[in-house]
Amino acid sequence: MSLRELVVLGTSSAVPTRHRNHNGYLLRWDGQGFLFDPGEGTQRQMIRAGVGSHDITWICVTHFHGDHCLGVPGVVQRIARDGVTHEVRAAYPAAGETYWRRLRHASAFADTSVIVECPVSGPVATFDAGPVALTARPLSHPVESYGYRLDEPDGRRMVPSLLAERGIRGPSVGELQRTGTVTAPDGTTVRLEECSEPRPGQSAAFVMDTRLCDGVFALAAGVDLLVIESTFLSSEAALAKEYGHLTAFDCGRVAAECGVRQLVLTHFSERYGPADEPSFLEEVRRSFDGEVVPARDLMRVPVPRRG
Repeated sequence: MSLRELVVLGTSSAVPTRHRNHNGYLLRWDGQGFLFDPGEGTQRQMIRAGVGSHDITWICVTHFHGDHCLGVPGVVQRIARDGVTHEVRAAYPAAGETYWRRLRHASAFADTSVIVECPVSGPVATFDAGPVALTARPLSHPVESYGYRLDEPDGRRMVPSLLAERGIRGPSVGELQRTGTVTAPDGTTVRLEECSEPRPGQSAAFVMDTRLCDGVFALAAGVDLLVIESTFLSSEAALAKEYGHLTAFDCGRVAAECGVRQLVLTHFSERYGPADEPSFLEEVRRSFDGEVVPARDLMRVPVPRRG
């Protein structure tokens, strides 16, 4: 049975607070586990959330500011200690190779050979990630930063009434799905298109530290789930622009213009506490009327069901 959910491991920007750990997000998708931006404390947050190193198949780092990567050493060493045997691919900005090497080998430990580096560069990079394509695009931040997007291929959905009309049942349904044609009981050839309808693939995007830029909108276009930094409220818009961040209002604008189905706000400045959550929702609602989730540590957010 497929599982598609976001496990929120941390939601603070810059520094952790009493209520929020550094960044960390595990997107579980049909047996794959995409760990985005493991900040300090991610290893312990994973234990608290009930997920483990064996759940990770990708480590995706947007950039090399500490709140987005200081958890890498602990996660890598836990993968080694736990004897993970499957390949774990690591995507990160190629310009930060020096930082990656320092994090990857931050201390002495019995190393593992399962980590496979996939440095990202250029205007777009795409990787085959099992059930999805993983795409990275540059963002606008004081250091080189990339956002990520997952896209499931389009498929087809079987229509029971059409199958019944042609007498296709039992093992023949599976054969029709696998091969595209099957012989009906009356001897005629039935094509897959005659008994099914298009099923758009699902998608998710992860947008961290950035100003508004083309990359943000390209990553977010039409996604079912958008996890996006909402570091400031609009009262700090000038500060957000100076330091390369988004406001809650910016997030609502992106979601509305891109047709996002579900918006998850995170990466909150330490100046905001739980009591400020309504203010973030209010700003988003000025332009976006879809589903909005202000992220909290250890929250689980299911990927929306197909529309």
